[in-house]
Amino acid sequence: MKDEYETLVEKEAYQPQRQSVNIDIGAVVQNGETVFKIIQVLDFESVIGANLYTGKTSHLRIGELRPATDSVTEHVELSEIADDDWQVAQKRYAAISPLVGKMTIGREDAEERAQEIGVNVATLYRWIKKFNATGSVTGLIPGRRGWKQGNRRTDPEAEKVIRDVIDEFFLTRQRPSPKHAVTEVLRRCSERGIEPPSHTTVRARISEIPERDRLRARGFREKAINRFTPAPGKFPNADYPLAVVQIDHTPADIILVDDTHRLPIGRPWITLAIDVCTRTVTGFYLSFDPPSETSVAMCVASSLLPKEEWLITHGIDAPWPVWGTPRTIHVDNGADFRSSGFQRSCLAYGINLEFRPVKNPRFGGHIERLLGTLLKEIHALPGTTFSSIKEREGYDSDKQAVMTRSEFEIWLITLICKVYHQKVHSGIGMPPLKKWELGVFGDGIEPGVGVPPRPADRISVLLDFLPSYYRTIQTFGVTVDGLTYYAEALRPWINARDKQGEKRKLLFRRDPRDISALWFFDPDIKQYFKVPFADQALPSMSIWECLQAKERLKREGSGSVNEHQILRAITELREQVGQASKASKKARRQAQRRKEHERPVAEVLPSLLSDKDSKEQRAPENNIFGDLISDGDIDTFGDIG
Repeated sequence: MKDEYETLVEKEAYQPQRQSVNIDIGAVVQNGETVFKIIQVLDFESVIGANLYTGKTSHLRIGELRPATDSVTEHVELSEIADDDWQVAQKRYAAISPLVGKMTIGREDAEERAQEIGVNVATLYRWIKKFNATGSVTGLIPGRRGWKQGNRRTDPEAEKVIRDVIDEFFLTRQRPSPKHAVTEVLRRCSERGIEPPSHTTVRARISEIPERDRLRARGFREKAINRFTPAPGKFPNADYPLAVVQIDHTPADIILVDDTHRLPIGRPWITLAIDVCTRTVTGFYLSFDPPSETSVAMCVASSLLPKEEWLITHGIDAPWPVWGTPRTIHVDNGADFRSSGFQRSCLAYGINLEFRPVKNPRFGGHIERLLGTLLKEIHALPGTTFSSIKEREGYDSDKQAVMTRSEFEIWLITLICKVYHQKVHSGIGMPPLKKWELGVFGDGIEPGVGVPPRPADRISVLLDFLPSYYRTIQTFGVTVDGLTYYAEALRPWINARDKQGEKRKLLFRRDPRDISALWFFDPDIKQYFKVPFADQALPSMSIWECLQAKERLKREGSGSVNEHQILRAITELREQVGQASKASKKARRQAQRRKEHERPVAEVLPSLLSDKDSKEQRAPENNIFGDLISDGDIDTFGDIG
C-alpha cells in the first residue's frame, strides 16, 4: 500500500522538461498517443504528418504536438550542476558553438572544427546531436554511470564500427546505399571478430543523420546550401530570424489608473524584446515594478513561448506567430542583465548573452528606436506625460488618465500585432510579420530557416529564469528571508546530510511577485513541489511588500521580526492603503502593484493555460481601443531603422 508521501508525489509533483518540439521536415513528434513524422510544414499553425505505424498522413496542429515519448530526457536542474560538470558542458558548447548557429553543418565544416579543437569528428557530431535533442547546454553535461534511457544497447565496439562506416563510407561523394553500408558494417565486424549488429540497427543510425549533413557530405553541397542556408541581411550576425534579439526597458509615457477607483497611480515599465533581422516583437513584460531580474525573466520567457493562448485569454484577435530560442540576446549593462542566475539560464538554453559597449547607444539602436516609436504612439492616449515637461505644458496628465494597466496592455499588444507588425517598415522594406514569414518559410528564391522548435514544457522555461536559493531543511521546514515554509514533500529531506556529513543544502526557486510559496526541487526524483507558508494565516505577498513590512517593524523598534509581526504589519499597511487609496496616488499605486502580483502567471506569460482554462478565462470583447488606433495615426512606424 502506498504511503502518504508516495501519494503526494503522484498528486502534486511537477515534472519539468527542458525540451522543444522540432517543427521541421523529418522530425518525429507525438500527437496524443500517436507518433508521426513531419512530411510538410504548411504554416505557423499546422503540418502534415505521416503515422509511423500505418503510414497514413494527417493534418496536425502545431500547438498540439509534443516530443516523441522515446526522446524524453531526465531533467537536469541548472543550479544542481556541479562546477566541474558545468565547465565540461561549457567547453563542449564552446567547441560546437560555431556550428550550432549554422543551418548547414557539412562534413567539411565539422572536420575543420574538429581539427581546430582536437577531437574526433564523430564526437563533435555527437555533441551537436545531444545539444539539439534538448535545446540546452545541459544536454552536454557528462553522463553518469549506469544505464539510462536513450543509451545504446548495441555492443560499444559494434557502435564504433557503425559510426566509422557512416563517417568514412556512407557520407562520401560515392553515395553508397544504406544496403551497401549494412554490408560494409558486417564485413568490418567479421574482420575484427566483433558480434555484428542487425541491419535494422545500422539503418536506424543512418536515419538519424540530419538531411542537411547527408546532402553536403554526399556531394550535394549546393542543394544543401539552397535548402538550409538563410539569406544574409544587412545587420552583422543578424541575417536570419532569432539570430539576434535585443531587450531593453523604458517607463511608458502615460499615467494609468487603478482598477478599483480609476484614479491615477503612475507610469508603468515596459520590457520589450525585438528580433533584429525581421524587426518583429518577440516578447514583452509590463509592470509597475522597476526593471529587475524578474522582469527580464518574464520577457525572455515571453519571447521563447508561443502566444496564441495568451492572445485568446486577453480577447485579442490578431496573429503573433513569433516564438523560439534566440541565438544571441543583446542587452545593456544593467545589473538585471548581469545577474549570475540570468547568465547561467541563458547559457543553458544555448543563448549567447552579449552586452553593449559602454556609452555606445548605437549598438542598441533597433530596440531603442522601437521603444521610442511606441512612446510616440502613447502620446496620443489620454493621460500621456509626453516626453518632456515643455511638451506637457498646459496638459494635466493625472486628470486626463483613464486607462488601467490591463487596458493599456491590451492596447499595446493590439498596436504591436495589428499595426506595427502589419505596416511596411522602412528599414526592411516590408511589414515585420511578412519578413518573419519569409525568414522562416523562404520565398521560392531564398530558403527559410524553418519553424523554430516550440518549448514542450512552458512552466519550466519560467522556472529556469527565476531566482534560486539553497537552504537546509529543518523539522519545522525551510526558512527564506525570515519566513518559514513547509509541505509534506520536504519530510524525506529533514536534516539530510551530504557525503561530508554536513547538513545538505537543497534548491528552491521563488517568484518575487508572490512569495507565499517556494518551488522545491527534489534531487532524487527530479521533480518540483510547491511549498507554501508554514503559517497559513500569512497572506500572499510580494517580496517588496514583505521588506516594507519589516522596515516598518524596524522603525517601531522590534529587535527580532517574527511571522506574526509581519502579518500584523502587512495587515495594517493594507488597511492604510485601503483608507488612503482615494486620496493618495502612492497608496493606490501600491494597492495596484499588489493586485498585479496576485494575478495568475498565465495572465502575464504566454501559453501557460490549458485550452479549457483559456476559454474559461477569456476576456470579454473590449471596444474602447478601436477609437484609439487607426492607420492614419501610425505612419511613423515605417521610420524605424
